[in-house]
Amino acid sequence: MEEAGGHEPVMVEEVLRFLGGRGSVIDMTLGGGGHAEALLGSGVHQLTGIDRDPEAIATARVRLARFGDRFDAVQTRFSNVPAEHRVDGVLYDLGVSSLQLDRAERGFAYRHDGPLDMRMERGGESAMDLVNSASEQDLANILFELGQERRSRRVAAAIVRARSRSPIRTTDELAGVVASAVGRRRGGPHPARRTFQALRIAVNRELEELTASLPRAVGVLAPGGRVVVISYHSLEDRIAKRFLLEASELDVLTKRPLVPSEAEAARNPRARSAKLRAAELRAAA
Repeated sequence: MEEAGGHEPVMVEEVLRFLGGRGSVIDMTLGGGGHAEALLGSGVHQLTGIDRDPEAIATARVRLARFGDRFDAVQTRFSNVPAEHRVDGVLYDLGVSSLQLDRAERGFAYRHDGPLDMRMERGGESAMDLVNSASEQDLANILFELGQERRSRRVAAAIVRARSRSPIRTTDELAGVVASAVGRRRGGPHPARRTFQALRIAVNRELEELTASLPRAVGVLAPGGRVVVISYHSLEDRIAKRFLLEASELDVLTKRPLVPSEAEAARNPRARSAKLRAAELRAAA
């Protein structure tokens, strides 16, 4: 994902190849509006953007105001797919946006000290709540399954020891606990990277949302309509791949997932792990 403040949307050319110029599109992960802007600029007649984050909605409305009533934004989870009419395309750009990552007060990033929050929408359990209340076993499972953290038991034990002395309330505190537990390799990724990823996915129930949303999205496609999914995590990609292959009404358009060009990956590091899959709703016989 991306934001309006200098970060570019991922794989725009590929998205336009599948969805550009279509009559109507739902952008399920609006973020700062980068993909929506490109799609509207390509000739998409009507675009509805969905995001559960009110800050993203506000940012995109300002950015896309020049498109007038061709653009509409709805604050909701993408499992709540608008179903008022059929559309010609649906786009998912999964994960967290720069709009969220780069703001310390949102608590998503280990690089910025802030409250340990990570909620894409206000309300519900925060990462701080989860870190300070989950059992050691549950924490280890979350870190291993959602973050693919091989040292999950060691990290979970360190978190439980630390919170027994004082609640873990900030991103810096959590990052420090993880780094102390597993060490830090010079030149390597931050040791808390996988822990933060796992907690974010758990707090926002991202995999459950995607699983619920995909069939509903296909249900609003007009014949010949297309669904495009950009993922950054192997578990997200696995859900998208399985759904697109197993949906009998879809023709898969990407035999293998598309990945960013070398030039894009060099220019935009956040694109490096992206995988794009696309499928088309078969016209009725």
